[in-house]
Amino acid sequence: MKGRAVTAPFPLKRAGKYFALFLCMVLLNFALPRREPLSSALLFAALSAGLDPILFGIGHMLAAASALSWMAMLSAFLQAVVLSGGFLLLTKRKQRSAWAKYALLVLSELPFLFLFPHTGYAVPLSPLLQKAVLSLFAIILSILFEGGLSAILTRAFRCRLTAAQLAEVSLIWLFAGAGLCSAFGEPAFFAVSLSALLISVQLLRNASAVPLAVVLSLPLCLIHADLLPMAVFSACACLALLLTPYGRIASALSLLICFPAVMALDGLYAESTVRIVLTLAACLAAVILTIALPEKLYTRLKRTLLFYRERSLPRIAINRNRRAVGERLFEVSTLFREIEIAFDADDPRPSQAQMLSDELRYTLCADCAGRGRCEKEGVFAAMERLVAVGAVKGQVSLVDLPEELAAKCHNAAGMLFACNRLLAQYRGSVQEEESARESRKLLAEQAHGVSEILRGIALEQSEECVFAEGENALSGALAQAGILSSEIFVYGEGESITVSLTLSDAVNARTLCRVASNALGVPLALAEKISLNEENACFVLKRRPEYDAAFGVAARVKDGEVRSGDTYSVLKIDERRFLVALSDGMGSGQNARDVSDRTLNLLESFYKAGMPSKTVLSTVNRLISYSGETFSCLDLAAVDLDTGDADIVKIGSPAGFILTEEELRVLEGESLPMGMLEAVHPATIRAHMQAGDFMLFMSDGVTAAFGSSGELYAYLSALKPLNPQSLAEEVLKKALACYRGRAEDDMTVLAVKLMKTA
Repeated sequence: MKGRAVTAPFPLKRAGKYFALFLCMVLLNFALPRREPLSSALLFAALSAGLDPILFGIGHMLAAASALSWMAMLSAFLQAVVLSGGFLLLTKRKQRSAWAKYALLVLSELPFLFLFPHTGYAVPLSPLLQKAVLSLFAIILSILFEGGLSAILTRAFRCRLTAAQLAEVSLIWLFAGAGLCSAFGEPAFFAVSLSALLISVQLLRNASAVPLAVVLSLPLCLIHADLLPMAVFSACACLALLLTPYGRIASALSLLICFPAVMALDGLYAESTVRIVLTLAACLAAVILTIALPEKLYTRLKRTLLFYRERSLPRIAINRNRRAVGERLFEVSTLFREIEIAFDADDPRPSQAQMLSDELRYTLCADCAGRGRCEKEGVFAAMERLVAVGAVKGQVSLVDLPEELAAKCHNAAGMLFACNRLLAQYRGSVQEEESARESRKLLAEQAHGVSEILRGIALEQSEECVFAEGENALSGALAQAGILSSEIFVYGEGESITVSLTLSDAVNARTLCRVASNALGVPLALAEKISLNEENACFVLKRRPEYDAAFGVAARVKDGEVRSGDTYSVLKIDERRFLVALSDGMGSGQNARDVSDRTLNLLESFYKAGMPSKTVLSTVNRLISYSGETFSCLDLAAVDLDTGDADIVKIGSPAGFILTEEELRVLEGESLPMGMLEAVHPATIRAHMQAGDFMLFMSDGVTAAFGSSGELYAYLSALKPLNPQSLAEEVLKKALACYRGRAEDDMTVLAVKLMKTA
């Protein structure tokens, strides 16, 4: 086996491509009545595209056999020698200049001009002059075929073809189709072209199939010098497109209705019985082939066409940019995590008590004769306990003196005096240390919150956008509804689906959402409308939440005060969550109002930024407690509009309620008001709401108006509210009646109703 070369098998895909081109060469030689060798035009195009010169030279000679003349074969042989030999020589010398290959093209027409047997057409020109015109036509056709074949081999199904390239490809089909009709008869042409028509309708599913039908009909228009075949093919394409929503079978079967009917206009039924049967059989064969092709093949071709048709580069760029942003945000999140660890670490310095104890030991006890004995017997440990007590109380006395220290220290009075002197000296630094510790803790909590926010955004941005394949269906549905869109962009799936469309600014948003929801099978709602110019706008649709919410507020300021100490907030966190809050500043008037406003503003900002609830409440509590003037009670609820689940936080506030058709649910907490202690311990409740349920929060000025909790519960249980505003007003009216019309305190009622989205 040594020294023998192993020949690689001829690739199947390459063999299929070569066979199709050889068949096209044969068909081209049947395109003209005298079997003129138009295959030379395809030979030149194939050689220009870098295909095998020898194989295609042989193919050109075999295609010339259609003329049934040895002179035609000799002419084709010499043409193949000139073109194939010339291209081989140019390749060997690595000279592929344009002038050289076009010179070979002109030389290759000389054998046709002087050897090809041509009796001439019935025109006032000599046969030789007619062949000269045909040679010039073949040269022009070769140049056009060069661009068309290059587009098919290198660009088709890889990128968009230009208008010129589409025209050049159509020209190849024009002459190959004419040759198909001439060689095998019009029934064979109908079988091929109608199959291509039905398959293209299934793949494109839009108006692009109609221009393709026009191109497919061009060979018949050329042969008959009539535009009726164009009308026949266009009508068949339109009817097949109309039935595509009902499935592939219905769309394909439409050809059995349309084609036989419109062919009556072409005089088909005046032809022979054999012609009629073969033509209708060709139509039936196209229908059967379209239905019989496996769905996997259609899916694969659709994906290829989708990539070919869409702007894939911007979409790749979008995902790349999202990943880059996600990575950068994750790095920043890690930075804030390190900041949190740094601020949350224990202070390596000794405590103030330890420092005071050490100073006493090395000053007061430095010259004491019993120092060594005290150190051995653990007296210094008792001294540390004395200093620790003094650090808490601010000073020490004989009562605080540990027993072992009183028994063994000969200078206890001096010890107490020195200790109190140092405590007074270091009291300021102790307060500074505590303040610094609290500041570090607050900064650590904030760094943790920011880290969590950035980490969540980083994970979200790092997920690739999965572009949906429903854009064709949506485009068709919008067209049927009379809505024309120049751009449609669908990405994501399920709850994260997003649809962006460029439409006329006058398009009705409700109609748009209805049509898009039906087309994509997902309930959609308008999330954003961005004006592009005076006429157009970008409509952004997202999945519609399961529920919507309505809000109602009723309030009354305490008699004698100008401003209420109660404040409330209704905040849309994002498209699928909202937050309601009621804050009651202790007392009334401007001071209480300021604390309530500050509390809610902080809560709104933190929640909207996406900070974890635990960090939010702890931070706001510390900031409010630093004001040192008043405290704030809080009711807060974050509601998920997809599930109806509500996360409720109560801090020092009176009971809240959920009113349903069957029962009254009580929402209670036992925590102290916010800002009263350094550490907040809120009462958290998870509640589930359904359509028609009401959530009710009240300030203590309202609940205190009722004689007892039982009286309040009985009153609310008897209510049958229609909307949240009427509920809030009715509760406030009843509370004022209990006060005999006088507001003894600031009074606020906040009501929320959950409803099914329209």
